Amino acid sequence: MARIIAFMLLLIPGVLSAIGIKLMRDTLFDEYVKIFINPTIQFIIGFIIFVGGLAFIGGFIFHRDKKQQQKHK
Repeated sequence: MARIIAFMLLLIPGVLSAIGIKLMRDTLFDEYVKIFINPTIQFIIGFIIFVGGLAFIGGFIFHRDKKQQQKHK
């Protein structure tokens, strides 16, 4: 059960990171989303979403590995 919850916790930031990559890619290929006023804003928001999702996943893995090392000492 704990593994399923961990998987779900990592799935949401992973999807958000993919959306961020898509926004940045769309900006580079001149495909703009209507809610963004400027392509630069679209790229910056995509970058922020990507880095946020990646940081969450990295922090989760770092915390889990740190916890595992303390358990084995």
